Amino acid sequence: MYDVIIIGGGVSGAAAARELSRYKIRACVVEKEEDVCCGTSKANSAIVHAGYDAVPGSLMAKLNVKGNEMMESLARKLDFPFKRTGSLVVCLSEEEMPGLQKLYEKGIANGVQELQILNREEVLAMEPNITDNVYAALYAPTAGIVCPFNLNIALAENAYTNGIEFKFKTEVENIRKTDEGYELYTNRGTLKAKCVVNAAGVYADKFHNMVSEKKIHITPRRGDYCLLDKSAGKHVSRTIFSLPTKYGKGVLVTPTIHGNLLVGPTAIDIENKEGTNTTREGLDEVISKAGQSVKNLPMRQVITSFAGLRAHEDGSEFIIGEPEDASGFIDCAGIESPGLTSCPAIGEMVAEILRDKLSLEKKEDFIATRKGPVSPEALTKEERAELIRKEPAYGNIICRCEMITEGEIIDAIRRPLGARSLDGVKRRTRAGMGRCQSGFCSPRTMEILARELGVSMSDITKSGGKSRLVVGTNKDTL
Repeated sequence: MYDVIIIGGGVSGAAAARELSRYKIRACVVEKEEDVCCGTSKANSAIVHAGYDAVPGSLMAKLNVKGNEMMESLARKLDFPFKRTGSLVVCLSEEEMPGLQKLYEKGIANGVQELQILNREEVLAMEPNITDNVYAALYAPTAGIVCPFNLNIALAENAYTNGIEFKFKTEVENIRKTDEGYELYTNRGTLKAKCVVNAAGVYADKFHNMVSEKKIHITPRRGDYCLLDKSAGKHVSRTIFSLPTKYGKGVLVTPTIHGNLLVGPTAIDIENKEGTNTTREGLDEVISKAGQSVKNLPMRQVITSFAGLRAHEDGSEFIIGEPEDASGFIDCAGIESPGLTSCPAIGEMVAEILRDKLSLEKKEDFIATRKGPVSPEALTKEERAELIRKEPAYGNIICRCEMITEGEIIDAIRRPLGARSLDGVKRRTRAGMGRCQSGFCSPRTMEILARELGVSMSDITKSGGKSRLVVGTNKDTL
């Protein structure tokens, strides 16, 4: 019997787990995939939003602004990359100015600091590649960029270090209310808990509706993206938005924390909760709309495209708390944008609800910090030479595009909740994220995984499940 079971290993579930690990508690995260950060949390804009878009007074607005304020301190404590770059919302004509003014007023009402409306000359001085048609822009200095993989993994590692269990490849199939709490029927047996946190992304409505008569409905909203090479990474230095619509913040252009340029997303409502395929129409829309706010985009530098799903709840609001008829079941549902930004505040809110409900006691030995992986590129020549002298694997380049070493890959595998697949290594080290998109480094990374895990190359997958890459041999070893 667990005190708490968290369904979902994305940023919301991992943030809740990390905050709960401050207390004397027996808790577990169950995740149907083979790793954390395999759903919405891995495929998004990686933006830390300032907080001017959400409806004033909404939970979304409150947690967006609070999460933004918490992010810098959290990045220092958990050692993941974060940078306040600022953002601009582009207005193209005098007729659009009321919309920009409304956005400014919402931001002020939400408590966003340092918001300014800039004129055409001020915008062009900041971003020379903004469209020549720019009329004005809303400038938010507190906006930023983050690595969503590193954020999610850092939260999960710190929770694990503080005693939270993680069960991967464990899919919840049904939930039943009992006198003691809840029984979760999974593909790997039955789990019991006094309380459940429903942080299941696009599947959160499915689990909510198993225990409550007051139904909710989540629509998977697909967003297509194009990722450009690092040679295009300085085309803009801030996140550039168009004016938002009822479907979201529109197509943006932004630098990434690792030096690439990201363009997207679309906002296409679909039925398939696993529908992360891109479409020609979607990518054409991304390219066309991005060009309306930023000129001369070097789209020939695209190295990959991808799509993610946002968990859009019909009320366009975060749902966090207990349903009236399901005591001990804590929803963390409808966490679409700005969910990544809000996750530190979401985790804190969920933990406070459970602290009061279960009368949890604080630990005296909670470990608030986590040391991230060694990054050779951040070292001086002398420091790097000393590292290689002590650990020669850090001198063996495996991924030539991103200059990732064997030492970094080994570390990714051996860390708490370490990588077990090619994508697991990729999310932790960026091996395979460069120009060739793992075309050259995959075999060597697979060899390292097989060696470190003590398995055959044929057992190594791209992303768990049936995604094996080696399907047979064409020559027997003598």
